[in-house]
Amino acid sequence: MYLKNLFSLVLLTFLSISLFAQKGNRDFYELRIYHIENANQESQIDSYLEKALLPALHRNGIAKVGVFKPIASQADAGKKVYVFIPYSSMGVYSEMEGKLAKDQIYQTAGSAYINAPFDNPPYQRIETAFLQAFTGHPRFTASNLTGPKKDRVYELRSYESPTEKLYKQKVRMFNEGEMDIFTKLDFNPVFYGEVIAGASMPNLMYMTTFSNMESRDAHWDKFRSDPDWERMKVMPEYQNIMNKNDQRLLYPAEYSGF
Repeated sequence: MYLKNLFSLVLLTFLSISLFAQKGNRDFYELRIYHIENANQESQIDSYLEKALLPALHRNGIAKVGVFKPIASQADAGKKVYVFIPYSSMGVYSEMEGKLAKDQIYQTAGSAYINAPFDNPPYQRIETAFLQAFTGHPRFTASNLTGPKKDRVYELRSYESPTEKLYKQKVRMFNEGEMDIFTKLDFNPVFYGEVIAGASMPNLMYMTTFSNMESRDAHWDKFRSDPDWERMKVMPEYQNIMNKNDQRLLYPAEYSGF
């Protein structure tokens, strides 16, 4: 009887853990980057995203999807389209492709993209990073900016580290104080994520938002002189934990959910 009860308890615990993992307590993020060569490809991508993919994702439970492009001053302006898709769990992500395959509205609306001929593709390549949200910011946050989308600056940063151990220290730095500084200074963070599959690992990525470039520059000036940051940046455990800071300045497409 004891062994039977013990087995039942173990089984119940396992099922509880599995159910918790299935529900998920941290977002997963897909950051898809379309590399394009010309305005024709950009138009094809815009049409597909606006009329087919985003509506289909909304129908399948993903309320917010972000679409961004490099601002005019960036070297890759007109060459990339960024798509940010948040998933509440790995299960939602893994099931999405199958749902889209059965979604006839999506298949019809996206036909030109899905069935594009080999000699007129809608993009050059697709680059993808897959991330899991930080423990200290487990869900994405929709931007509260209200100004014109054309003026907004969405700053996407990737912090690369020399080793996995040092990378974990940078993640810890965010979770134990750096994110708090961003919140205090109203950086309007959209997400913070640990990259679990991508081209520049080990690295983390995050996105902050500003009403315009002047606001962006002013916020970073405040950050650099913030006393909490001055204290954190000289702590011994946070030295030499990063060897590259890649910055992308983006603006949202008019149909973007962010």
